[in-house]
Parts: sequence; C-alpha cells; structure tokens
Amino acid sequence: MKSFPQSALKALQKPALDCASLLVPTSLRSDWCREWRAELWHVRQACNLTGEVSWQVERSITYFCLGAFPDALCLRWHSWKGFTPPEPLRGSPVKCILSLVATVACFYVISILTPGVRTARRLAWNHAYAGVVLIRNAEVTSHAATISSRQFQGWAAGKSKYFDGFAFYRIAQRPVQLWSSQRKNCKIAYATSNLFSLLGVPLRFASQTASSDENLRDAVLSDRVWRKDFDADPNIVGKVLHVHGRGFRIAGVAPRGSWRLPERVDVWLLEPDSAVRTGSTGYVLAHLSSAGEVEMWAPRVFIKAYGPHDSELDLLGVSLDQKVPPPLSVFLLGVLLAFFALPATASVSMSEYGLISHKLTWPTRLRRWGFLGAKAALVLIIAYFASFDLACAYATLFSPLSVYLHLSSCFLICLAGLSWACRDQRQRCPVCLRRVTHPAQVGLASQTFLGWSGTELICAGGHTLLHIPALPTSWFSVQRWLVLDGSWDFLFAR
Repeated sequence: MKSFPQSALKALQKPALDCASLLVPTSLRSDWCREWRAELWHVRQACNLTGEVSWQVERSITYFCLGAFPDALCLRWHSWKGFTPPEPLRGSPVKCILSLVATVACFYVISILTPGVRTARRLAWNHAYAGVVLIRNAEVTSHAATISSRQFQGWAAGKSKYFDGFAFYRIAQRPVQLWSSQRKNCKIAYATSNLFSLLGVPLRFASQTASSDENLRDAVLSDRVWRKDFDADPNIVGKVLHVHGRGFRIAGVAPRGSWRLPERVDVWLLEPDSAVRTGSTGYVLAHLSSAGEVEMWAPRVFIKAYGPHDSELDLLGVSLDQKVPPPLSVFLLGVLLAFFALPATASVSMSEYGLISHKLTWPTRLRRWGFLGAKAALVLIIAYFASFDLACAYATLFSPLSVYLHLSSCFLICLAGLSWACRDQRQRCPVCLRRVTHPAQVGLASQTFLGWSGTELICAGGHTLLHIPALPTSWFSVQRWLVLDGSWDFLFAR
C-alpha cells in the first residue's frame, strides 16, 4: 500500500510537466511535452523492473520532472535572443514615437512617486518666505537665538513703518508621547500662532474646522516625523499629541524642505503672543511692508532699534526670500541655451537633394517636418520631467542649489536629445520616414576629387538613396538624398 507522501509526489509529477510546457515557445510546446512524458514513462518502467517502489524513488522521479523547468527557460531564452521585430515596425517612425512616449511615461511616474516633486507641484512656493526677514543681534556671528521675548512683545504691540507683522519661536528639547506607550525626545519649537501664515508656507492636511476642545492648542509636525513616527498617516489631523505631559491638537504637517530657518525642528507648538514665556530667548521673524521692501532690498541690512531703558540695539536683518525663479522659467532658459548650443555641437542640416532628384510633394514635406517636431517636443517633455525630478530629489526645494541643478540637467538633456533628433532625422527616408539600411561603400578614397566616394544607404521601400561623402568637398559637403522614380519599383516588394 502506498504511503501518503508517495501518492502526493506521484500526483505532482505530470502537472509539473504541464506547467513547464507553458514556458516553452508555442511552436515547440507539443513536441517537448511529448518528449518529457515519454522520458517519464521510461523512468517508471526502469523502476518497475528493479522493483524499487518507495517514496524515495517517487522523490527522485519528481526531481526529474522539475528538471523540465530549466529546459523550458533555456528554450524561452533562446527564442527571445532570436526574436526580430516585425518588418513593418523595424526602423519605423511609429516605433520611434512610441519609444519616446514610453520614456515620457516613465519619468512622469517617477515624478509622481518622488515626494519632493509632488510637494513642489502642489504648493504655491512662489509666495513662501516672500518679504520675510530674520532679525538677530549683529554682534553675534552664529545662528544662536539672540532676541528676548520682551523685545518681541514690544515690537509686536507697537507700530512699525517697515514691518507689518512679527513672529517668534524658541527651541527646546522635550519628551513627546507619539502613541499610547511610545515616548521620544524631540526638538520642539514654541512658536506664535502666526508663524506659518507669516512665512507663507501652507500646511498639509490642514483643516479649517476648529478643535472640539478649546483648551487644546495646535501642533504642527515636520514631514520627517510624520513619515517616520506616524507612518505617513493622512488622517493625522485632529489627533492629540502629548508634549511634556500636555495635550496638543495636530493641525497639519509642514511640507518637506519648507523649513529654511535656524535649527531643525521636529514639532511646532503654536501659541498666542500673550502666551510667550517671559524671559525666554528665541528667533524673531518680521514681514516687510511696502516701505520696508523699498528700503531693505539687500540680503542683509543693519537695523537700529531701541531696547529697554532706551538702549540702542545693533540688529541685523537677514532676508529669507531667496528670489528663486519658478521652475517653468528655469526650464525655458535651459531650452533656450540648448537651442543656441545645438549648431555648435551637432549638424542641424537635414541634407540636400540631388539635381536630378524628383521633388517631394508638400504633404510629404509637411509630414517629415511634423515628425521632427514631434520628436523634439517629446524630447523637451522628457527633459522637463527628468530635470525636475533630479532637482527635487537631490536638493532642497527651490534653493539656489536646486535651481542650478535644474538648469544644468535641463540644458544637458535638451542638448543631447535635440542632437539625437537631428541625427535620427538625417538617417530617415524623407518619403516613408523609415531608417535607411544596407550601407555600401562606393568609390575609392583616392578618387574623391575625380568621382564620388562615400557610403550609400537605401530605403527598404525603394523610395530614396542616401549618399554620405567620405571626405566633404566643396561640391559635395553634406549628405544628399536621391529620390527614386517608379522605374525602381520592380526591385522592391512593397
């Protein structure tokens, strides 16, 4: 009587061969399936003659059946190596355009999956940090906190000709209860409630609805803490965060790369101006008024102010508005530079026609130039997505480094892509737009000035001949097309 393992192994042998046959190319599948089944029958007959029938024997036979999978994969691999594209698609303009469209789709998917690109497209970055100045003590060269809370309250309560808004924040290290039992020491910023509105940085997932508990003040999470400690929960707004034993309502998440101020902050706790702790020292941000934008146009401006008891204070205003151009302007500048550099790096001539060549019809010419325009447009779209992905992935959003990276990558990709488009266009038949093939050497190099010498390529459809000179001369300096008439049709199978 057969044991259960023996019966199970025997039941798996033929299905294993059937599964392996599915990997074999269709034209060879039936022959290989019969071959494997015949070998399995011979193996069983050999086992019956020796009288060895046990689960170890069935295991050996099962291993033999599993050996059909490497054979099937080997057959599939050789079929792929010998694969040739269909004749209508070989060198066709449709294949070229589809390849470019697929490349555009790949870079677009990458831009969707890159967090920095999504943030840059979603937020109004042109208004972030516009007209914002960081005020600090001019005698201190470091980025340490130098402004007292008393000075801030005096400036915020008074009227200023050059500033129309002030914000204050101070840094502290506090334990934060992230979940029910998890606690972590985080860098906390106790900030006034108008901090993010003064900076012009919109919060992610921010809700306009007020908290049900009026005693809870708002807290803002950094993008790093939100992803690492809260698993990027999109429903994080409204939950309660306990900091140093006190509850705060999570009001939103700061966008990635939005913080340009001193000290890297994990959590911002927003409180009214009256709740700023007396005697503390922190950082003061001021928003320039119309008069202030005229007077304080430099990146750094010395400010004279008066402290307690009318004492003079030497302050320094550091502009946080880096005047970074928008991404579209950077892209257009890179495209313009690429078009200017293209004639110096590649030939932009689309060839000439022989004296006895038949003239092309206007629809044929329009189709040819339309194909070139489509390639150039797709190359520019690829350059836009690829350069923007690089700028947002390897640099802080819309910083000077990101602008330089965006501009340089856009210029190089556009230049390389447009050079390829011109080279590809010169190798395509002006009638059917398929790449010419079958190069043949014509003439002798020693007879360049007496006769023609170079490479001759022919269109597979019998439309044109392309002559490329081996040595450019005054009478034959660029490649030349020869449009064939109907007398050549009998040589080609249309």
